[in-house]
Amino acid sequence: MSADDIDALAGEYVLGTLEAREAAEVAARLATDPALAAAVAAWEARLAPLAGLSPEMAPPEDLWDRVEGALDASARPALRLIQGSAPAAWPRAVPVAKSRWLLRGWAMGSTALAAGLAAFLLVKPPEEPRLMTVLLSSSEQPAWLVEAAGGAISLASVNRAPVAPDRVLQLWALPQGATAPTSLGLLPADGRFTVTPRTIRPEPGMLIEISLEPPGGSPGPRPSGPVLFIGRLAAARGA
Repeated sequence: MSADDIDALAGEYVLGTLEAREAAEVAARLATDPALAAAVAAWEARLAPLAGLSPEMAPPEDLWDRVEGALDASARPALRLIQGSAPAAWPRAVPVAKSRWLLRGWAMGSTALAAGLAAFLLVKPPEEPRLMTVLLSSSEQPAWLVEAAGGAISLASVNRAPVAPDRVLQLWALPQGATAPTSLGLLPADGRFTVTPRTIRPEPGMLIEISLEPPGGSPGPRPSGPVLFIGRLAAARGA
């Protein structure tokens, strides 16, 4: 597949427009296809701000009546639906007349479970969101996949040219509002790196940069060579 085809497929996957079979195939490929994984991460980061624009909506008050009406109109498909979604411990056959009671009981149990979980979360410190970005090259091609969680920042190369023997790649982080970047170390040749910064913590909006430097890294507190790759951390979908 060409780069444009991969990007288009990743966009459809993130937007949820693929058929179930196609979406499952893409999900299975993510673990073995770095280019596709990078494209999906880029689309997720690009569309993450849109998630906050969708307001919460309560279900209609007549929802249960409409469900019951649909079950009465086509009992056999409704029974198969209930049997397919119920836990294994439930009976294999559920009379239609009891479906409303059954669904409401299921909802009440879910509500109780949610209430217990909420009480647990009140005393448990909230987990930090998982952040991601894709570092792009000067030609707008994905080159590095970056993930930050629990204060650590991890990188994996997905599509980059080899570095000259007399040069090294150096990782930098620039939090929002900071006037100078912080060096996070030199990147190894195998293209995988994890670091837990001591003076800064990953946060949404933080810039991640990789510069080309002489052996040993930049002699000063800023990049001395060109910045080859750059991206901005954003909350991952579902985080």
